[in-house]
Amino acid sequence: MKQKFYILENLGCANCAAKMEKRIKELPGISDASITFATKQLRISAEDPDRYLAELQNICSSIEHEVIVTERGQKSGCNHQHQHEDSCGHQHHFHSMQSEARAASRDSAPKHEHPHKGGSHRTKDITVIVIGVALYAIGLILEHAALLPQPVCMAAFLAAYLVLGSEILLTAGRNLLHGQIFDENFLMSIATIGALAISQFEEAVGVMLFFRIGELFEHIAVEKSRSQIMDAVDMRPETVTLLHGDHSHVVPAGEVEAGSLILVRPGDRIPLDGTILEGESRLDTSALTGEPVPVKVSVGSQVLSGCVNTSGQLKLRVDKVLEESMVTRILDSVENAAASKPRIDRFITRFARIYTPIVVALALGTAMIPSLITGNWHYWIYTAMSFLVMSCPCALVLSVPLAFFSGIGAGSRLGILFKGGAAIEAMGRIRAVVMDKTGTITEGNFVLQQVMPLGSLAEDELLALCASCEQNSTHPIAASIIAAAREQKLSLETPIDLAEIAGHGIQAKLADREVLCGNRKLMEQFLVSCEGCPQQTAGSEVLVAVNGRLAGWLVVSDTIKPGAPAAVRALGSQHLVTAMLTGDGVENAQAVANTCGIDEVHARLLPEDKLNRLLDIRSRHGAVMFVGDGINDAPVLAGADVGAAMGSGADAAIEAADVVFMTSSVEAIPKSLSIARSTGRIALENVIFALVIKAAVMILGLCGFASMWAAVFADTGVAMLCILNSVRILYGGRFKRA
Repeated sequence: MKQKFYILENLGCANCAAKMEKRIKELPGISDASITFATKQLRISAEDPDRYLAELQNICSSIEHEVIVTERGQKSGCNHQHQHEDSCGHQHHFHSMQSEARAASRDSAPKHEHPHKGGSHRTKDITVIVIGVALYAIGLILEHAALLPQPVCMAAFLAAYLVLGSEILLTAGRNLLHGQIFDENFLMSIATIGALAISQFEEAVGVMLFFRIGELFEHIAVEKSRSQIMDAVDMRPETVTLLHGDHSHVVPAGEVEAGSLILVRPGDRIPLDGTILEGESRLDTSALTGEPVPVKVSVGSQVLSGCVNTSGQLKLRVDKVLEESMVTRILDSVENAAASKPRIDRFITRFARIYTPIVVALALGTAMIPSLITGNWHYWIYTAMSFLVMSCPCALVLSVPLAFFSGIGAGSRLGILFKGGAAIEAMGRIRAVVMDKTGTITEGNFVLQQVMPLGSLAEDELLALCASCEQNSTHPIAASIIAAAREQKLSLETPIDLAEIAGHGIQAKLADREVLCGNRKLMEQFLVSCEGCPQQTAGSEVLVAVNGRLAGWLVVSDTIKPGAPAAVRALGSQHLVTAMLTGDGVENAQAVANTCGIDEVHARLLPEDKLNRLLDIRSRHGAVMFVGDGINDAPVLAGADVGAAMGSGADAAIEAADVVFMTSSVEAIPKSLSIARSTGRIALENVIFALVIKAAVMILGLCGFASMWAAVFADTGVAMLCILNSVRILYGGRFKRA
């Protein structure tokens, strides 16, 4: 089954998008279809998706006639925002991009899109509204001043109505021919024509005017929110300064290959992931991490695209091409994640399908039944017209996906890549956070912590002795000992003879002595007494024996990430239980847990044991989020309610995860959970607000206290407020620090 992405240009109605999605799903041969209103993307899954383009166009234009279906990454008459990805199926992964995606990225369209319906249409809308207001004002003046006969006043109102509503009336008629009975244009037309029929000329024109103004502001708000979100995450460079010897020239970013040398001047954004070969500077990483403190970098430092070079000039070796760099991975994540819809979104879409028919039926009943009983047809028909205005569920259908899209955008600004709204929704229900140790809580690099000589040896002598034996070993512990010796510039001796005993250590013969370096099992094998050596250490111990006698020991341990203790405290403040699963020894694991303040520790675990422990924690505390980075963490990541992977981790772990922390920072864990909870809360606020306002206006209408003006507010006004409420997720300052 192949996936294909399309852009629905000029898509302006969230409820229409839901109708399109439903009808596309019903096409034979299409296994799945998803329209993301926030990005105007259509994703279909089929054996041969290319053959459906004509049918897709027919369906979309029959529901919203201005919609044009184009392949994603393909240019058309209207430049669409961020068209850079593949024209074939793009899966939810970050490390493996298909060649088609690379080609499409190089031929991408300009980043900035035209406003909805284009600038000329926006000008046309404003012109129509201005003329309508002028004619409406003339009608009001003539009516209230009684300067001319009533038919003249009616003519002024009708002229204003036709100017303001002609496009809506024509669209309603066109959609009616395609079977769109519950289209918002049709419902608004019926409501205002009904008002004209009962001689409510002033009301009919005023409602149409208010509706047009509301729609205009709603479209502006939607496009503004889209622009804010996409501009926040689209840090792809247009060009790069490429170096050839002493010469430099500017080339398109998509043409730069891995291994090329590029120049980054002070004030420039790092265009591509790379390694510094010359220069030193401080980088503003806030676009990726949200942290305002610049990070010092120098020769040998690996830097990520999207950071801003604040001071010195840098020469970089490009490690990853544009479509594999951080800036593209973030953008891919945002655009593709938006297509994964949370349960509340799917529920609202289903609810909208029954909501409109129910309200229309209620309007019909309100017009007929009370009128037959009371004989007051004028009042009850007017009330029914108000119900029709409110029967379009756009505010409901629009507010939920836009809230989750904003949450995805807010996360991406901090280097947190959510793989969809469903992942954010699940994170809002988390009650316990379980973490792997190495590479998640700790750096994953062993460092010599302690040198403890016995007898006459000094610390540097013991370290030099051990490093001399370990210098040919590739073990991480050996590497840390050798690095410490070289840092102190100690002289190392080359062994005359050396044997590495798997799982135990090294036996070496130097010029004047025989040395053993390893664990207790090695000492026991050669009958070396370990008296005086501590039974427990917070790390891995390397015992050293010279000529059969214990000469001392070294302690090597992984270093805890700087922000780990603060991140764990932040999780505790969110009333979450924290636990650590590791295959490391009990003493070392407990030492790390004590330093960070982790609630539960489970050590010496095999990969299959981790999953069993995770299930036990879930049974005791509720929904669990697991954070890991190793290939052996993939089963646990898949088995957790939410799996999170460090961006520096194994590809298998990143593929299995629901959220990826690109900066590999522990502080990203509480930040992501905070964003998820805020997103879910705001989506629920939008739904409740929209339903309560609509219900309140309906009840007030039945009681005689509401009008069609209030009904228009309950439709377009509420939609606009929900949009603004959703976008504020992007500006949640509390996400900057967990």
